[in-house]
Amino acid sequence: MRGAWIGVLAAVAGLSADQRPSFRSGVDLVSLNVTVTDRKGGLITTLDQDDFEIFEDGRKQAITFFLSGGQRGRGEAGSPFELHVGVLLDISGSMELDIRQVQNAAVKFLTTLDGADDFTLVDFDTQVRVARFGQPDFPRLVERIRSRRPGGNTALYDAMGVYLDNASSEQGRKILVLYSDGADNQSEITFADLRDLLKASDVTVYTIGYFTHMTSSARAMFEMNLKDIAEITGGQFFDPASPKDLESSYARVKAEIDAQYAIGYLSSNPRADGAWRKVEIKLVGADRKDLRLRARKGYFAPYREGGAAGPVPFTLYPRRFHR
Repeated sequence: MRGAWIGVLAAVAGLSADQRPSFRSGVDLVSLNVTVTDRKGGLITTLDQDDFEIFEDGRKQAITFFLSGGQRGRGEAGSPFELHVGVLLDISGSMELDIRQVQNAAVKFLTTLDGADDFTLVDFDTQVRVARFGQPDFPRLVERIRSRRPGGNTALYDAMGVYLDNASSEQGRKILVLYSDGADNQSEITFADLRDLLKASDVTVYTIGYFTHMTSSARAMFEMNLKDIAEITGGQFFDPASPKDLESSYARVKAEIDAQYAIGYLSSNPRADGAWRKVEIKLVGADRKDLRLRARKGYFAPYREGGAAGPVPFTLYPRRFHR
């Protein structure tokens, strides 16, 4: 949703039960990434705009733009067809034994995304570092990934908050891929805060679990968190058996990105009350009943009373967040 953003500062400070998140004014487009599969998980890319219906709080909406799955190409700047890809790279001490395989798989995955307009790399341990690279800067991106050395704690939730903050100003499709054990032990924001940030964003998150050296009880908890992150955003969770199987997980993420439908509409609800709006997407026709659809479940409406909040500057966390 263009312009919709709940600031990282608000998440750190905490919101009371009756507070509404703040957004920039001028929200006029609701954009959704939609994945359609058959019962066996096979990706469906042959549907047309007329095969979809969108309902917001039970009211049917008129689709404003539509891009079929499998029909990709870099979009013009500022268009809803731009593709922005983010990668969260966990380089905390828990990754030390497998860091080379992790780096190699990430580089190979990014090499396949020639349709992306740019890449945002967020690598994190105790600190969080973020940098954006255009296609011409791809060699610098590879160099940065390969140069990282593991150590320190895991500030996963803060890293995601920083990425979402940066992505809030981008137009078009936004995809974030995360490979981590999910075991945050350093962040200033909580998992509950992160869930609110994800609901307020328009980013689709794919999570890949790293549980090789975990106990079964720890794995169950962190796997649930990674599944939750993906489900909120309409993404998918993957669980490779070992770091050696990472490439197959990344290949599936690439296939999902290529198969996504980009669908947008102008909401018929003029209120700027900051309320949660439930969005339901349906497939038209009896012959579609065996298909499965995945997308985010809604968004926060704009909120204009008292002004609008913009992205929180990095100087809020001068010690731990770096470009």
